Amino acid sequence: MNSRYDNRDWENSDVTWLSIIRRVFPFVFFLVLVGGGLASVYIFFSPTEGQVAAVSAVRSTGLSAPISKPVPPKPVIQRLAQSPAPLRIGIISGHRNSDSGAVCEDGLTEADVNYNIARNVADKLQSFGIRTWLMDEFDERLYGFSGTALISIHADSCEYYHDDATGYKIAASYMTDSTLLSDCVNDIYGEVTKLPFHANTVTPDMADYHAFREIGIGTPAIIIETGFMNLDREFLTQGAEVPSGAITEGILCYINAVRGDVTDVLSNSS
Repeated sequence: MNSRYDNRDWENSDVTWLSIIRRVFPFVFFLVLVGGGLASVYIFFSPTEGQVAAVSAVRSTGLSAPISKPVPPKPVIQRLAQSPAPLRIGIISGHRNSDSGAVCEDGLTEADVNYNIARNVADKLQSFGIRTWLMDEFDERLYGFSGTALISIHADSCEYYHDDATGYKIAASYMTDSTLLSDCVNDIYGEVTKLPFHANTVTPDMADYHAFREIGIGTPAIIIETGFMNLDREFLTQGAEVPSGAITEGILCYINAVRGDVTDVLSNSS
């Protein structure tokens, strides 16, 4: 009869423990290696007492100098001088292909008067080699138009108000500084035509002219009413040479002022 504690049971028990140890040992060994590695990293990167004290002092007093990386200046070399943008002038023939504008009793319309003058101005500018767009009142090309200048040409009423209802007026764009363009055209137009300037009759429609809001920002623009279709009728209709010539000279004055590349164009053309 065998005892309850047979030797074979002890042998089996030893085998079981050995197998458990063999299975667990790699995992335990891995944990020991990881723990040792982490401890080494911590010890290696931990600041010394002196470094801790220095950092604490800086934090308490603030940085004494800005942190920056000095970079030596690198000169920009431009091989070729940049040429100015090509000249481009926009001329609006007031009311054209939109409505008649003011109408006289004999059927003369402002749209016709405006077109004769505007076409003359465009022809003159093109004869000087200046790219010129002759546009209708609500021309699609107005939207975003970018150029050297834009001038809209109109005329005043055919009604007789009084003997002082003669002369011209100009309104400049409020979207882009158009002072120089306005001054050039105003000074030369008044000098050439001998007509008075009617500053007090500039209407809200002129001051808030639709094209000012439609063209590209940066393009100077003005609207001019060249004269009254009643007392100034003969001046406006007989060939339109005087008003168109005065406007053209005003535009050339502006181009010379801002570009300086149309020097003496009028004298050379004569």
